[in-house]
Amino acid sequence: MDVKRLGQIDYQAGLDLQAALVEDRRAGRIGDTLLLLEHPPVITLGVKTRHGARHIIASDGELARQGVIVHETGRGGDATYHGPGQLVGYPILDLKPDRCDVHKYVRDLEEVLILALREFGIEGARLKGLSGVWVGAEGRERKIAAIGVRISRWITSHGFALNVANDLRHFQLIVPCGIADRGVTSMESELGRNVSLIQIEDAVVRGFESVFAGATHASARS
Repeated sequence: MDVKRLGQIDYQAGLDLQAALVEDRRAGRIGDTLLLLEHPPVITLGVKTRHGARHIIASDGELARQGVIVHETGRGGDATYHGPGQLVGYPILDLKPDRCDVHKYVRDLEEVLILALREFGIEGARLKGLSGVWVGAEGRERKIAAIGVRISRWITSHGFALNVANDLRHFQLIVPCGIADRGVTSMESELGRNVSLIQIEDAVVRGFESVFAGATHASARS
């Protein structure tokens, strides 16, 4: 797996890059690739809400004042937020021939993040019926990572968003992932200290190496 660390890039630029890489992967021009990056403040709508945006609480004026744009996208899932300090991962993988199972792929992404969080002393977990990674006692779970994927002819795109050091107040603009009865958190909030985005990128790469059992080649952060 080739790991590309892109720093902060515009959300549309990220979509365009993924589309190009999906075609390159399908044609065999590249191998499996993992994009690690951040986005400027943006609310994205999965296919469940792309025609309604019913889970955006804030008014258009409030979004404009806070510099948050809204973007429809082709991934699964509901409304979510991306912003600086959040690690976004877009795996461009060919799941053929032996990983052609959508549910297993989502569970594998969750396991990658659980392993990465464990390196920092955070014990992430799954919740039955809900995707993503959660922390906290039963009944008081907080979401620390969201997952929303797209799979086209078994080539993956989109992926995960791990809250590392982002401003959690922006999640008050939406009903995160359409789940109203649970909160969100970040690594910094859980640990009470600063966390290096580069360090968590490294931990995520190691998680991919463990779960997907393949060597990775990491490019320099641009």
